[in-house]
Amino acid sequence: MVNQKKSKLVFHGSNFFRQRIALSILSGKSIEITDIRTQSDKPGLQEYEINLLRLVDKLTNGMNLVVNEIGTKIAFQPGVLIGGEIDHECCKQRGIGYYLELIFMLAPFFKKGGKITLRGVTNNEKDPSVDAFKYGAIPVLRKFILVDENLDIIIKKRAVEPSSGGEIIFSCPVIKYLKPIQFMDYGKMKRIRGTVFSLRVSPSISNRIVEKSKGLFLNFIPDVFLSVDHVVGQRGGKSPGFGACIVAESTTGVFLTSDVVSTPGHGVKTVAEDLGEKAAFLLLEEICRGGCIDSSFQCLVCLYMALQSKDLSQCLLGPLSPYTVQFLRHMKDFFDVTFKLEPHVEREEGIEDAVNKVAVTCMGIGYCKLT
Repeated sequence: MVNQKKSKLVFHGSNFFRQRIALSILSGKSIEITDIRTQSDKPGLQEYEINLLRLVDKLTNGMNLVVNEIGTKIAFQPGVLIGGEIDHECCKQRGIGYYLELIFMLAPFFKKGGKITLRGVTNNEKDPSVDAFKYGAIPVLRKFILVDENLDIIIKKRAVEPSSGGEIIFSCPVIKYLKPIQFMDYGKMKRIRGTVFSLRVSPSISNRIVEKSKGLFLNFIPDVFLSVDHVVGQRGGKSPGFGACIVAESTTGVFLTSDVVSTPGHGVKTVAEDLGEKAAFLLLEEICRGGCIDSSFQCLVCLYMALQSKDLSQCLLGPLSPYTVQFLRHMKDFFDVTFKLEPHVEREEGIEDAVNKVAVTCMGIGYCKLT
């Protein structure tokens, strides 16, 4: 829910916190968020949200933040987006992927480009893994820029919950502007790739995950290769665990991902074969949804389409997630940008596609960053 007081936008509740902060920075509009977890046993901002605001402070110049005593109300006045070389320790309550989403929203508009080192948990059950951003989100950004040199994520160390110890480096060049796209053909899946990792556990666990996942994929496609990353020593974080990120690539340059990771701590024991099967089924489900963009990164492509040069962009998405639907509403609040959504049904050899795909069309606003 949003109210507008002069030039300030007022929101209620703690949901979609990253969206509101990122769009506030890009639009230059101040926001006020009230009733943050007022009914919760732990009211107010959580530690990982405060940590996110510290990261925003490093990325911008001139940010002003006012928080009430118990943290249930904040007033945020955005600063100028700078970027540059930054080192940040992420909160252990959320994965590095939680912070990378905000960074990917802002990165194309950094004044100085970016070389950002993030330390924390690389793989958990709540957030997309750093591998998913490397193989799923970076191809999305590449479609909007002319020169993608130095656009990369380097995984230096891995870590799973409950302890941290992971480290990644995200680098992004100076991007002058975003170009429009026409991305309506998702083609046929031509290859399956992936990384299966094990930290402070037996290397045989990774091989069992590979064997189970690969066996399922070979029923559909012959080109399957899953690499094993058995990390030892300090590069393996401080907690034992294992998991996988698997990527499907299509003939037209579509990348779809699936993430799995073992249960941390002393919960239900995770069986390697079950995890491998889950990874395969999640990726097959993502492929079934269709669309040209992974469902985890739908809001990124919508943002780039809206802020690109004043031209028409069109992209085919699978069923819109609730997170994306709310993001489109926020784009209307912050930029007064609306998207044309049309149902897209494909028929092949008399068989109608049962999944509701959406053709998203938007006219860019020609967003200009500080130079």
